[in-house]
Amino acid sequence: MEKILFKPAKIEDPDVIEKALNRVEAVMLNVVNSDVDPLTDASKHILLAGGKRVRPRLIMLAYAALGGANFKGLAPVAAALELVHTASVVHDDINDHGVMRRGRPSVNKLWGRTFALLTGDFLFTKVYELMAPYGDLNIIFAEATVALVEGETLQASAVKESNFTREVYMDIIARKTASLFKGGAELAATYAQASTEEVEAMGRYGYNVGLAFQIIDDILDIVGDEKQLGKTAGIDLEQGKGFVSANGQTENGHGASSENGDMMENIKAKLLDNIDEARMQAQSLVMMAIEELNILPESSEKEQLIELAHSVVDRTV
Repeated sequence: MEKILFKPAKIEDPDVIEKALNRVEAVMLNVVNSDVDPLTDASKHILLAGGKRVRPRLIMLAYAALGGANFKGLAPVAAALELVHTASVVHDDINDHGVMRRGRPSVNKLWGRTFALLTGDFLFTKVYELMAPYGDLNIIFAEATVALVEGETLQASAVKESNFTREVYMDIIARKTASLFKGGAELAATYAQASTEEVEAMGRYGYNVGLAFQIIDDILDIVGDEKQLGKTAGIDLEQGKGFVSANGQTENGHGASSENGDMMENIKAKLLDNIDEARMQAQSLVMMAIEELNILPESSEKEQLIELAHSVVDRTV
């Protein structure tokens, strides 16, 4: 297999990261073209809805901060990671009966459960096409995606068994969310031919940012509404997921999957006091992530990685 090479170069274009992210968007939209129209239509529906694109931005910034300059070569890797995330949210909306995603009706709402399932599968399998030329980077990628599925499965099991403790919650989000952030940072560092120490440090940065991201996401699911979030609000709480629901029980002693008609309000009333604690933990994780960036030389991309970490806890959507 042909080795993918790059030569480090000084980045002088201030818009280089935005241009790289635009290339990632183009790669994603191109790779989902199919002569089976429902797959193309549903895939482009969710992709064109946008999204935060935190993972591709993290990848490109980490790569640039380590001296990388071949953004065209890295774009398919960033696109593949974002497609994995997108596929997972399409499948999440089936499991959670979500009808809104990224400010639009979900694939599940418009096409139904069967086509949503197949669309998610289609997005997952397109990742093979994108990653085929990248040799050992696929090992990192596989570890991240396996962890994602394990995390989603642990979450479903915890809800089913009414076993949603703080420890279980942290294990779940480490796998289902932090794994992709960690994997993305490691992919970027490896592609930049960084040292083992740098790859590991960037992995820890991504991991902690990912944990913080999910904790804040769960908080917003409780305090936000559908217009703010762009997705169906309250689903995680209703199904017994989320940081704060991992710390409480309904008054009848059952978990958040109780069929009590007043379940939602009871849980909110009981658990809202824990939101400040959750925010503090997320902020602590962000500071741990930023400390890992000490291994990097000073650059505008390093500063943007710091800003990205802070934005995870400062966001309202």
